[in-house]
Amino acid sequence: MSGPARIYLDHAATTPVRRDVQAAMLAHAGEAAYNPSSLHLEGRRARALLDDARDRVAALLGAHRSEILFVAGGSEADNLALFGVAHALRERGRHLVSSRIEHHAVLHALDALREDGFEVTLLEVDRNGYVDVDAFAAALRPDTILASIMLANNEIGTLQPVGRLARLAHERGVLFHTDAVQAPPYIAIDVDDLGADLISLAAHKFYGPKGVGVLYVRRGVALRAILHGGSQEFGKRAGTENVLGAVGLATALELVILERSEVAPRVEALRDRLEAGVLTAVADARVNAREAVRVPHIASFSFAEVDSEPLVVRLDLEGIAVSAGSACASGVLEPSHVIAALGLDPGWQRGVLRCSLGRDTTAEEIDASVEALARVVGDLRGKNSTPA
Repeated sequence: MSGPARIYLDHAATTPVRRDVQAAMLAHAGEAAYNPSSLHLEGRRARALLDDARDRVAALLGAHRSEILFVAGGSEADNLALFGVAHALRERGRHLVSSRIEHHAVLHALDALREDGFEVTLLEVDRNGYVDVDAFAAALRPDTILASIMLANNEIGTLQPVGRLARLAHERGVLFHTDAVQAPPYIAIDVDDLGADLISLAAHKFYGPKGVGVLYVRRGVALRAILHGGSQEFGKRAGTENVLGAVGLATALELVILERSEVAPRVEALRDRLEAGVLTAVADARVNAREAVRVPHIASFSFAEVDSEPLVVRLDLEGIAVSAGSACASGVLEPSHVIAALGLDPGWQRGVLRCSLGRDTTAEEIDASVEALARVVGDLRGKNSTPA
């Protein structure tokens, strides 16, 4: 016997695999089971599926097929971009530029590069999460080889002016990478319009399977492999390819692009409804980066006199799945590095909640979530208060 329907507001952490994608993967599961590097018939059939998936992704991004590398997800894509360029160009320079609100896959990779003798400049952001364009330009030095600024922040949703930043980098002879993992369902990604030399994507952020992603690498960009073995993925990523995952990724990307013009404004209206409802129903609440241009699906809240962990747990008991900031840091609930970078007073950094909507989110779910959130916050504040 099934329980009451739950409300899923954690799409920035992962999206459920949609049925059309499941069907496409199931239809090709037999052919995809073989090694695409093998010369026999079974291997050639797997290779044909992989080539088709690569061609489809390249066409959707406006790229050449040789510029599409299939990897294991967004974290590997970020790591391959940073380590691959840094080690390929280390004789030319050892300075990299990024921001304080990047995903941990970027920040922790940069930490490792520091230990390997590279210098990293992390740019501050303003209260809406924006990187200052002039500060970015000033940070570029003759020995800067790579800049990495994410397109859409995974915690607060802020969209950076990546096209402008990439042009500034190129004017100084600096390569530019962007983590665009949160963008595909809502923001058009054309490699020439975006201007980045390297772009990271992950299928499970746009209703595809986990364990597969893409790193776009513009032709001519020097990139040293970080996984060593066979010569798969044009010699840049060793290991037998996840053919079935590539099929799922290509299908999922096609579908979100096809429906983007209808889904994006609907999700944005629901996010605005959620934010307005929370600010009306809950005292001492704020929406983080509310004045920024954001991806439509992410709403970040701060609540005074409440801690994130009990708030998330209580909402889960109410049947609502949300996140205390970035899900990638769950299990070790620390103050969010993104929220801290906004320069908010410490009191606003304790009770941070991220709600991220999806293509199937409804107005009824939003209204029920507002009601539950107001009740839970009120209850937690009551328990935290001390009688006079």
